Amino acid sequence: MRTLLLSLFSLLVSVSSVAEVVVFRDANVISMASPDVRRGTVVVRDGKITEVRRIAGVIPKGATVIEAKGMFLIPGLAEMHGHVPPPNAPAGATEDALFLYVASGITTVRGMLGHPGQLELRERQKRGELIGPNLYLAGPSFNGQSINSPEEAVAKVREQKKEGWDLLKLHPGLTREEFDAMARTAREEKIRFGGHVPQEVGLLHAIEAGQETFDHIDGYAEYLNADQPEIDSKKLAEIVSRSKAAGVWIVPTSALWEVLMNITPLDTLRAYPELKYVSAATVESWTNAYNGRENAATLAARKNVAANRARILRALYDGGVRILMGTDAPQQFSVPGFSLHRELLVMRDAGMSPWAILHSGSVNVGHYFEKQDAFGTIEPGKRADLVLLHANPLLDIANVAKIEGVMVRGRWLSRAELDEGLKKIEQKHKR
Repeated sequence: MRTLLLSLFSLLVSVSSVAEVVVFRDANVISMASPDVRRGTVVVRDGKITEVRRIAGVIPKGATVIEAKGMFLIPGLAEMHGHVPPPNAPAGATEDALFLYVASGITTVRGMLGHPGQLELRERQKRGELIGPNLYLAGPSFNGQSINSPEEAVAKVREQKKEGWDLLKLHPGLTREEFDAMARTAREEKIRFGGHVPQEVGLLHAIEAGQETFDHIDGYAEYLNADQPEIDSKKLAEIVSRSKAAGVWIVPTSALWEVLMNITPLDTLRAYPELKYVSAATVESWTNAYNGRENAATLAARKNVAANRARILRALYDGGVRILMGTDAPQQFSVPGFSLHRELLVMRDAGMSPWAILHSGSVNVGHYFEKQDAFGTIEPGKRADLVLLHANPLLDIANVAKIEGVMVRGRWLSRAELDEGLKKIEQKHKR
């Protein structure tokens, strides 16, 4: 009897350990490990890429085969300044936002405003209990209201490190002393920090103190007086050189800032087809916010800022400063996932090549998180985050929107499954 039980136990272990295998057969593979597009077959087992072959070869028994002939396989992309709805959001809002990210090819999100319960959400995603991107989460914000002394800054850093947040999020309002206490303690606790540049701190001091990411190109426009028609070319070159030497990362979120500065016309924004995935009340609140900013007296300055932000981004890119793809969704007229495809076009218009744009959302993100996981290219051993496209994004970056399916941690979602999920979200907000 004991022998029989042991045999049954061994069988159960054997069955449970069989890895799920998915094969992308005969795809045009854009691995991002090199600039080549190579026709081949990619094998995924148990959430990891195990093989990238030039020919199909033997298909593992029981594998799910994705016929990818004529299509283009790229690494999953990232939203490096995204948000996860807070616990008091309407029922289902969090799950919907996570699905919308994935449906647009986003397989990694760096959440930039922490709330209670999100750390467990991150672990649920890792366990495959919900459809959503891989989550890396900043804790609750460091700002002028949450921090009232250097001592509070120190305590908050240590608390967030102990709780398990991935990074610290900075908002405006910190004094220089509070910022310095936060930065010093973050180095001691070995936790990264990024986000905005508090006004009293300033760009140069933030760089010197080790701020890692500068989201929304924050601090640069102010430092360069971007509201004027022209910015100082010499000063721009100097800050680009200093940024590269310091190893900072830039998260542009340029499309959103054209909304927040009322550069994009309201009629254009209200016609976005992706608004069907948010409530009518949300769209009206965004419209009211837009109308509340409408001020003819500041229009020239806002146009200057928009044009100069593009120039700053191009200079940072040309100067070798590392760019990370991000949009700040969900935000005003910035629907999770769909906002990425609008950001890609703004990056293109700023002078970045399709290769560089894809690099910012894949390879660079993998480098940023390299101490936590291996992903960002299509190579054996990397996390299986993949997007299958109908057209070559290296010829036109807009082709990233032509999605046949998305894989997150080895879980494949076909076009039909993505459409079904999107339809359910649309039905919630039918109007």
